Amino acid sequence: MKFNYDVIVIGGGHAGCEAANAAAKLGSSTLLITMDMHTIAQMSCNPAMGGIAKGQIVREIDALGGYSGIITDETAIQFRMLNRSKGPAMWSPRSQIDRQKYSERWRCILENTSNLYIWQDTVKNLIIEKGNLKGVTTGLNINFYSRAIILTTGTFLNGLIHIGKTQLKGGRISEPASNGISEQLGQIGHKIGRMKTGTPVRIDGRSVDFSLLTEQKGENDFHKFSYMNFIPRQLPQLSCWSLYTNPEVHDILNSSIEESPLYNGQIKSIGPRYCPSIETKIVTFADKTQHQLFLEPEGTDTNEFYLNGFSSSLPIHIQIEALKKIPAFKNIHIYRPGYAIEYDYSDPTQLNHSLESKIIKNLFFAGQINGTTGYEEAAGQGLIAGINAHINVWGGKPFILKRNEAYIGVLIDDLVTKGVDEPYRMFTSRAEYRILLRQDDADMRLTDKSYEIGLATKERYELLITKKESISHIIDFIENFSVIPENINQALEKLGTTAIKQKTNLKSLLTRPQISFNNIKEYIPELNSLLSSLPLLRKEEIIEETEIIIKYQGYIDREKQIAEKIKRLENINLKEGIDYNMIQSLSTEARQKLSKIKPKTIGQASRIPGISPNDINVLLVIHGR
Repeated sequence: MKFNYDVIVIGGGHAGCEAANAAAKLGSSTLLITMDMHTIAQMSCNPAMGGIAKGQIVREIDALGGYSGIITDETAIQFRMLNRSKGPAMWSPRSQIDRQKYSERWRCILENTSNLYIWQDTVKNLIIEKGNLKGVTTGLNINFYSRAIILTTGTFLNGLIHIGKTQLKGGRISEPASNGISEQLGQIGHKIGRMKTGTPVRIDGRSVDFSLLTEQKGENDFHKFSYMNFIPRQLPQLSCWSLYTNPEVHDILNSSIEESPLYNGQIKSIGPRYCPSIETKIVTFADKTQHQLFLEPEGTDTNEFYLNGFSSSLPIHIQIEALKKIPAFKNIHIYRPGYAIEYDYSDPTQLNHSLESKIIKNLFFAGQINGTTGYEEAAGQGLIAGINAHINVWGGKPFILKRNEAYIGVLIDDLVTKGVDEPYRMFTSRAEYRILLRQDDADMRLTDKSYEIGLATKERYELLITKKESISHIIDFIENFSVIPENINQALEKLGTTAIKQKTNLKSLLTRPQISFNNIKEYIPELNSLLSSLPLLRKEEIIEETEIIIKYQGYIDREKQIAEKIKRLENINLKEGIDYNMIQSLSTEARQKLSKIKPKTIGQASRIPGISPNDINVLLVIHGR
């Protein structure tokens, strides 16, 4: 018997789930192969989604028709909007999640998606015949054939776990590693490297003295991740807790630093700069007497807590001894220790922006195999890979998001253009068009595009149209409505802003930082009536986004103009097959970098580190010939 599918997805993590779901929803018969169906969409590290810039990615996934945002809302046990003290370009949603319920919900979605099938097994190797990708061979020696394959292997490729001197082969604690694929990829020309990540100790909440911790409650306003999710939060909302290390903790860690695999030469690969282990913190910031930690719940039906900020690969007894020096942990009991894990990744500069391999057609890569870290980055890549694998099978133009269209576009462009020398994590600072890529307007930017290819549903598209029409109606009203001093000055003085002396356009008042729709509407009956008529389910969302557009219009317009200028370079395609080594007018570094990356456009070439303005001018001259 021969098993045939359009698309095979290898790996059931966040990238694999979004990839398989997208390909199947678009109409491709899709097989998701995972080692364990009980760990689909497992949150290997922190049970949370979102955060700085990461929250924007989840909202983009949702706007495109993915499921990470919907399932996050359904299983959230705490929600917060981070960076509220800054401008809206920096606002980032974050949810603490019930780890088990999140995984169970994803499995339920996948098992009930048309065209999508699941097979529990490992994959030993890819089937490649005469340079053409044909399918995979599993650990059970079954051949599955397909027209496209997506690798979303996470930390499982030759995964090696470190706890002190103890080394265990595995992709996660108590789960086996995947062997064979890395070696095969290397043989066909993909450059394979090693990276390292880690996770903290898991603590039994019954052994914690919470009276010695600082409580951090969540928020319960209208904000959520999904533009479709109007249901109130279904699970009990739980608190997180903050605490600090102290000199006694540091003394124990410092005295045992030679037992850390990170510092005794046992681990040779590169770890994430922005999520360092506790050992790295006390070495790098030796002058600090304390480091902040966060104790975060893993779910509503468990006593398990995640100690954010205390990632470690030290021996178990040292981890416990150090933690007991924190007063709240005097009687600590742990479920399992922190550990480090090394794993293989593939150089992402060998991928196109569609996430398809430049070396072998119809082979796609998404997630940590591309050198990224984080569920959100993985899920965003998975969605794009799933869409493009389907397109490759059935024909069509690759689905590519530009840097001015989405954080997902920034992420993928950074990977394929610049590559990685450490696990890549998204930050708002990586995006040059932050005011255009806000978390509130992801649907305005992306749902149209997704609806055109058939991924976003008609229901989602119609909600977007209603939102656009509502915002347009409000803006039209305030641009053509004026207030007189005697009707508004009392309110202005109460709000701490300057009174007006003559009839004034309402829009100009709303640009003042002290004034919002909600604190001025009671003084303007016409405005109050208009806002009251908005669609009930999305009223707060529409009001907030309209207000952002009004207050930041100048900044938004300026970034759009800059993006439009840069777009000209993005539209200048470079010919395939250029031998850059023969162009002596390019710098030596440019010849090397251009030969390696093989950029598709002048715009992409301009973002390659080491490419100078003079090199770009040379490329423009070549293009003009």
